[in-house]
Amino acid sequence: MIRLAEQIGLKALSRLDPESAHRATITALKSGLLPPQSPPRSDRLTVRIGPLTFPNPVGIAAGFDKDAEAVEPVFRLGFGFTEIGSVTPRPQPGNPKPRVFRLPEANAVINRYGFNSQGHVRVHERLLRARSSGIVGINVGANKDSTDRVADYVAGIRRFADCASYFTVNISSPNTPGLRDLQARAALQSLLDAVLAERERAQAEVGRELPVFLKIAPDLTDADLDDVCGVAGNSQLDGLIVSNTTLSRAGLPAGPPADESGGLSGAPLFERATIVLAKVRRRVGPGLPLIGVGGITDARRAWDKVAAGATLLQVYTGLVYQGPSLLIDILKGLDAELAARGLATLADAVGIAEADWADRALPPT
Repeated sequence: MIRLAEQIGLKALSRLDPESAHRATITALKSGLLPPQSPPRSDRLTVRIGPLTFPNPVGIAAGFDKDAEAVEPVFRLGFGFTEIGSVTPRPQPGNPKPRVFRLPEANAVINRYGFNSQGHVRVHERLLRARSSGIVGINVGANKDSTDRVADYVAGIRRFADCASYFTVNISSPNTPGLRDLQARAALQSLLDAVLAERERAQAEVGRELPVFLKIAPDLTDADLDDVCGVAGNSQLDGLIVSNTTLSRAGLPAGPPADESGGLSGAPLFERATIVLAKVRRRVGPGLPLIGVGGITDARRAWDKVAAGATLLQVYTGLVYQGPSLLIDILKGLDAELAARGLATLADAVGIAEADWADRALPPT
């Protein structure tokens, strides 16, 4: 009955334009209209990163709950963690509408939201009211018209230190002009120096560790990855998130809506994002946590991400087409795969197929 109700709900949402459907989903979560789920619990699926213990490895990616409107409802669905944002210091509307496009035949979405955000003050107030006991990451970004983007990221660490479980520094959105330039070696070094210095100050103030992750694009070259991983490996960064959306349209039919500008997510991103994930794992070694994102539509692809090098996983576009039961399917599938292989924990599976994925050529752009 739950799956039937979910399919009916998804069909109704598909009749709305994508952004309205997203808003309706957030409203339904806030109103308690979506029933809670009881995901399978297994010690094999518990993941520990620094001070954080994740009850399961699957989280909601940034972009779903940008303004922290549905923190607790997301946990009632059973997710192991959630990531808010990207949040910019000042409120900004983002790009003009329409700015989200479904590609249902490809199980994909194109968006060019452009960091629409209610801003630090409002999101912070909402998080303080929520007082969630779950793991809540804060994805910090920069205002489009900022004259000092590094200062914007530092301001995000300062503002949310009292309520963040971890931070994500998002320099990989394709929808804010010039943002991806921060992935270049010198610019990235300056950014991380400033962010991590503020993290040290904030940790002393709040009296606990505040892990910081860096979210990168899937469109980086091997030379770019050398730079990013070199800087990351020589810093006190706690991990990388691989990856954001892609500008590539490889494999999609020409014409609308595939020719809309913006970042592509969903199934077509899976191969590219997973190859980049494995290339990053090869460069940073086994110790640095990686969160695998991009094209996870079932348990098989979730397993492939882990085998390629992911410590944790995030989903978003897969939920658009399959609903929250996707989480249940993934957790059941991961647990069954671990049991079949005689592995005690998910950590034992991380990177077991790194070589296979890292040696593959990236799809054409």
